[in-house]
Amino acid sequence: MNGNDKASSVAKNIKLLILDVDGVLTDGGISFDENGVEHKTFDSQDGVGIKLLQLSGIEVAVITARSTKSVAHRLKGLGVKHYYHGITDKSIALKELTKKLSIEMSESAYVGDDVIDLPAMTRVGFPIAVANAHSFVKENALMVTNNSGGSGAVREVCDFLLKSQNKYDELMSSFLK
Repeated sequence: MNGNDKASSVAKNIKLLILDVDGVLTDGGISFDENGVEHKTFDSQDGVGIKLLQLSGIEVAVITARSTKSVAHRLKGLGVKHYYHGITDKSIALKELTKKLSIEMSESAYVGDDVIDLPAMTRVGFPIAVANAHSFVKENALMVTNNSGGSGAVREVCDFLLKSQNKYDELMSSFLK
């Protein structure tokens, strides 16, 4: 990740990771079958990263402007309990979520890729843009991932948070037993 000492310092205190879907959990492509059913492709390593965060006690949430069954299905499979969909002003959902979880905005991270994410991204302590994000979003992020959305960017963020909080090594070593 293209980060700095400030990003590592902020990451130590993150209790909540909020993700966008299109362009973050996916590559941003939207495809439809002949019946108009939307299909998305997710990176499996991103999913493992999300599960690792949950195991470590970090909450994970998704706020997205679109509503699709494939996303709901994927998030249910990952055990993501906080899913806000059909939300155009993501800052409203962010405020509701942090209040519900009693987590400060400064203890929250948001990963986005486009300008619709900025109202939420600019309110959290750790705004993160994926590598293929719009340039204006990157300018307003504390950190930019090396990987693109849908291609391991979320796993990269998860690993960074875990390493910053000294939880990574113990989690990884648990897979060697």
